[in-house]
Amino acid sequence: MFSKSRINETGNKPSNEATPATPPAETPSFLRQNNADTASTQVTKSKPAASVLAADLTVTGNLKTTGDVLIEGNVDGDIRAHLLTVGETATIRGEIVADDIVINGRVIGRVRGLKVRLTSAAQVEGDIIHKTIAIESGAHFEGSVQRQDDPLQTNRGAAAAPAAATPAPQPAPAPAAMSEAVKKATEQKKNAGNS
Repeated sequence: MFSKSRINETGNKPSNEATPATPPAETPSFLRQNNADTASTQVTKSKPAASVLAADLTVTGNLKTTGDVLIEGNVDGDIRAHLLTVGETATIRGEIVADDIVINGRVIGRVRGLKVRLTSAAQVEGDIIHKTIAIESGAHFEGSVQRQDDPLQTNRGAAAAPAAATPAPQPAPAPAAMSEAVKKATEQKKNAGNS
């Protein structure tokens, strides 16, 4: 329908002269539809944006996603995600499990991740189990740090903790009927010895 040579032709002007900029021609409607379809296809192929919990939001309960999460508010519960970013205004009370974790705010609880990064604004009170870790100067951290090849595995750390916290079994008290029998036997021995 159109050829490139005819669009670029400007008449009898020499080719070395600068041509004034012309506004782009309006795109025919059938081409606009194709461009829109291409754009929507590109959007679905790109990585989805991170879910954001705003600073004025408080969540009580567990969060689980395979995507990315940015938390600026408060969470009372456990969080499982692919990439978790704890914002400077955020406070999390619970266990965090993610492939990548960046902590700028406050976390009270266990942190488990393949890559864990505590920025200079981070405040962490709890144990960190990681494959790789980076702690910037100025970060506040109280707890222990343990390196594991697979820190996302839940049964390894959970099995050891309850065993240590469980008290040793105590012998069961004697039943009331047994103690009565012991008393009678003791009295009979006393009476037999007195005779």
